[in-house]
Amino acid sequence: MSIRRAPASTTPTPLEMRRALGSFASGVTVVTGYDDGEPVGFACQSFASVSLDPPLVLFCADHRGRSWPRIRRSGRFCVHVLAERQTDLCDRFGSSRGSRFDGLPWQLSRWGSPVLDGVLVRVHAEVRDVHVAGDHDVVIGAVLELETPCQEPPMLFFRGGFGVAPEEGLVMSDLWGWGEPWG
Repeated sequence: MSIRRAPASTTPTPLEMRRALGSFASGVTVVTGYDDGEPVGFACQSFASVSLDPPLVLFCADHRGRSWPRIRRSGRFCVHVLAERQTDLCDRFGSSRGSRFDGLPWQLSRWGSPVLDGVLVRVHAEVRDVHVAGDHDVVIGAVLELETPCQEPPMLFFRGGFGVAPEEGLVMSDLWGWGEPWG
């Protein structure tokens, strides 16, 4: 019996990671919180259900982001699952420029987090655990309440763009400034 050795490997670059893992279609969310008397939030595609009992969710946030440290400090957040038609909302919260809530209708939930209108789902939660993972934090949230205000097609992020398009002529775009930290 011969022992097979694993081939020598190289660590993928961030660009290689982005290109390869961009083939995994994901939904798009906006995570909001309220800190020091003002709303904060960021676009996030790394969101998932963790457990049904107890109800837990997770999202990942970049350490360099300006909103995540403030949401963490507040201890509560709301994840908004975006509808396909909400690219403007995604662009607003995915950019590091400008005030994300200027001119945007929102209200404070009974849980103390800003809520946005017209989304598919709102997940109200409190920060339960935070795990450092490379340049991001993996945030585990204990779900306090769920709301499903709309029934529409979801926004999908796939290979650097919205929706699932044919591969012909596919070019990886720089939506939301991939070099900018979300969160």
